[in-house]
Amino acid sequence: MKKIILLMILALLTNKVFYAQEDKYLWLEEIDDDKALEFVDNENKKTVARLTATPFYQDIYTKSLDIFNATDRIAYPTTYGDYIYNFWKDKDHVRGIWRRTPKAEYVNGNPKWETILDIDALSKKDGKKWVYKGVSGLYPNYDRFLVRLSDGGGDAVIIKEFDVTKKQFIEDGFYIPESKGGASYVDLNTLLISSDFGEGTMTPSGYPNQVKLWKRDTPIENAKLIHEGDIQDTGSFGSIYRDNDKEYIVVYRAKTFYTQEMKVWHENKFVSLDIPEDASLSGILNDQAILDLKSDWTINGKTYKQGAIISLNFSDLIQGKHNVHFIYQPDEKSSVYGISATKNTLLLNILKDVACELFIYKFDGKSWNNEKVKAPELGRLSVVATDQNTDDYFFQFENFLTPETVYYGNAQSNSFKPFKSLPSYFDSDKFQVQQFKVNSKDGTAIPYFVVSPKNITYNGKNPTLISAYGGFESSSLPFYSGSYGASLLENGVVFVVANIRGGGEYGPKWHQAGLKEKRQNVYDDFHAVAEDLIARKITAPKHLGIRGGSNGGLLVGVAFTQRPDLYNAVLCQVPLLDMKRYNKLLAGASWVGEYGNPDIPEEWAYIKKYSPYHNLKPNTKYPEVFFYTSTRDDRVHPGHARKMAAKMKDMGYSIFYYENTEGGHAGSSTNEQRAKSTALSFSYLLMKLK
Repeated sequence: MKKIILLMILALLTNKVFYAQEDKYLWLEEIDDDKALEFVDNENKKTVARLTATPFYQDIYTKSLDIFNATDRIAYPTTYGDYIYNFWKDKDHVRGIWRRTPKAEYVNGNPKWETILDIDALSKKDGKKWVYKGVSGLYPNYDRFLVRLSDGGGDAVIIKEFDVTKKQFIEDGFYIPESKGGASYVDLNTLLISSDFGEGTMTPSGYPNQVKLWKRDTPIENAKLIHEGDIQDTGSFGSIYRDNDKEYIVVYRAKTFYTQEMKVWHENKFVSLDIPEDASLSGILNDQAILDLKSDWTINGKTYKQGAIISLNFSDLIQGKHNVHFIYQPDEKSSVYGISATKNTLLLNILKDVACELFIYKFDGKSWNNEKVKAPELGRLSVVATDQNTDDYFFQFENFLTPETVYYGNAQSNSFKPFKSLPSYFDSDKFQVQQFKVNSKDGTAIPYFVVSPKNITYNGKNPTLISAYGGFESSSLPFYSGSYGASLLENGVVFVVANIRGGGEYGPKWHQAGLKEKRQNVYDDFHAVAEDLIARKITAPKHLGIRGGSNGGLLVGVAFTQRPDLYNAVLCQVPLLDMKRYNKLLAGASWVGEYGNPDIPEEWAYIKKYSPYHNLKPNTKYPEVFFYTSTRDDRVHPGHARKMAAKMKDMGYSIFYYENTEGGHAGSSTNEQRAKSTALSFSYLLMKLK
């Protein structure tokens, strides 16, 4: 017993992981990059070799790499001032280039790209595996940027100041060491920063607990502390909200993953905003603060219902007054998928039965009026870029059989035109998309999409893959994938996307129906979809595979441990699996609002019922699972996949295991790595399901 207690204390202190099985104790340590595939034992090399030796592997790898590196891909825009910026990877730019072109040239379809920063050259110079993680610019000229770079693709980044005119990092400019923090320009000589400032400044989730103002040419240690949260919070962050020429410094104290206190700097002091802690402030437009309500809010004698979008006069709100205007209320079949703003208009992306519709809202000083954008229907629509100086915007449409097309629109005139489309990477005319619904265990109707050949035979023999997520109010929408189409659909695989609870397909209520003690609803929904596919004779357990990543990795981990009879292939990527210790590893503490706290006996009582690691049983006919993770994942610890793989091997089960040595939570950093992981994953699925 003393040995077990000592091991547990060491695990908590060192962030290492171990497992105990029949009086055997095995440390699963951090490993050198060149030994990643040897983690569980040398059999991993053999199992991966089994996949690369399949007749599918090389063809899938080549097709995927050609798709990822294609020069006719869409160069997605981000507008800063008079320029369109874009980050681009191809076979000649493995880690990518950050580039720009004048907006007028981009809009006319003749961009003359100017490379600003070459990440491959920088990686070679620094001896690092740099991964570009985005930028923030200095308003209004945008001649300087704060560039975020990750070593190996993790969430933690360094931040360096960059001069886009000289195309170089600024010597003695702002530099913030590696941390899961952030920074924004207040003005040329001042940054608003949240970072790792040393001992006692980071929360158990690994996020900053302090926000500071940092003046140029002063040590970061001398930055002025303007906010400090509770050390047990998820974290504290600062942001700059811009409303035309007005600028607001806003600080968030994230008490949990879903609740926060907000305060704004006003007249040389912070003023707390009197809004619900679970509401989201989506921006400020012409002095209207746009609020997304996650629960009912009664204010001024009126109740605004869960899921509603409202606005409040921001100048009044700072003074403690609530001048509220109604914008939108979803019904039982709809939810808000996205909120964007141009200079004068609000763009609401509405989901109706898991298909997008776009609306333009304008405020006349008294109320909001709207008109629908006559965009393509029955698919995923995303606003990809807006311009704070105009009412121009770009949006994208796609579905399972329609490649992405970007449209260039103007919100004032409600006009748009096609801008650029992807080519088709497979013959979509051979396939059909159907949407079905099935009642879950408690009677709730769960929708799901099925992409199949038009001439499908309902004989229970079709290889079928279910993909789902089911958490964090994240919706699973139709999408176009050349690699899925060319490698799976063309090889006879029926592809299914399940819109289970825990996601956001039907708004906050759909998400909250899968929280904490209600988590089993998510897994019952998933099982119900699988059973319905079998009942319809689309497939059978022998031919049914499932795929999920991150929270979706937990989902498929639960699925195969609860119902091993339903599935023959399980692709479990960057997963959570040990739900007893998830809150002790990396960002895990921030997710107790989603799953519950396993350190509280009453909450562990319901978590342990589904925790995949704790529900593994001997002498059970499990599928031959494929675990995929990344050494550099600093969000979901690779120890989850390592422990599960080791325990299954120890119990005598055959598994596949692959650990990429970089890539972070995305699993890969380059197009070549993406192609390899795609080929491994799809080869596994075709081998098991066909």
